[in-house]
Amino acid sequence: MNTRKLTLAGLIYLLLAGCSHISKTLPPETTQAQTLEQTTTFSQLKALPKPMGSIPVSVYSFRDQTGQYKPIANVSSFSTAVTQGASAILVQALSETDWFVPVEREGLQNILTERKIIRAAQESDNNSSQLPPLTTAKIILEGGIISYDSNTKTGGLGAEYFGIGVSELYREDVISIYMRAVDVRTGVVLTSVATTKKVLSVEMRAGFFRYVSYKRLAEAEGGYSNNEPMHICVKQAIEKALVDLINSGIEKGLWSAKSTTQNKSESTHPGKTV
Repeated sequence: MNTRKLTLAGLIYLLLAGCSHISKTLPPETTQAQTLEQTTTFSQLKALPKPMGSIPVSVYSFRDQTGQYKPIANVSSFSTAVTQGASAILVQALSETDWFVPVEREGLQNILTERKIIRAAQESDNNSSQLPPLTTAKIILEGGIISYDSNTKTGGLGAEYFGIGVSELYREDVISIYMRAVDVRTGVVLTSVATTKKVLSVEMRAGFFRYVSYKRLAEAEGGYSNNEPMHICVKQAIEKALVDLINSGIEKGLWSAKSTTQNKSESTHPGKTV
């Protein structure tokens, strides 16, 4: 009897220690806002060779084309599975690379309205200065999130003996992105790339459930889950697509890096598209 009590006390202690470790690892208290950490794909984007010139590009829309909602068991959910802000993520990635200069097009109506207000103020003040024309883009980036597949892989591992058990479950989702560069002058699709990113979710549990004596039940449970943020996965897929797009354009001679020979045909001059 004493051995059973000692064993029971030891198991309870281990479970409580594990829960204490989890609470220290994942604190529930609020935290301060932080700058979004850069991803490995962003490092690949910054590691690209320097361009001979930056190309003005515009993004009118880069949206979710999947129409998928969040998969929640036994619940009707109208929350989308992927972020609806892919256009903002793409413009942010473009602004952080030396290859392209993004010009605002998604909020173009707001810019035009503000310019009208400025012109009206200048006319009332008899100001002869004129607003400069808007910067035109040479390339339009099109595409979007075209696929979201949930539960492409599921599985786990667990064991239980005499009311004591542990388990680990995982789930894998996949998102796919297509991106293409279109020549504004001719409408020709210069190059097109596709990338994919896995979204991993992991859950771990440990529990204890036993009758220690007549009408005496001991129960303890602990666990945690780790889910990759969807917007971070979309960000990685977009950054990877941008890396592939730039490399594809270099291979096709659409744009040039500083390390390449400058004595080429006119189609490979900096900022020049075919």
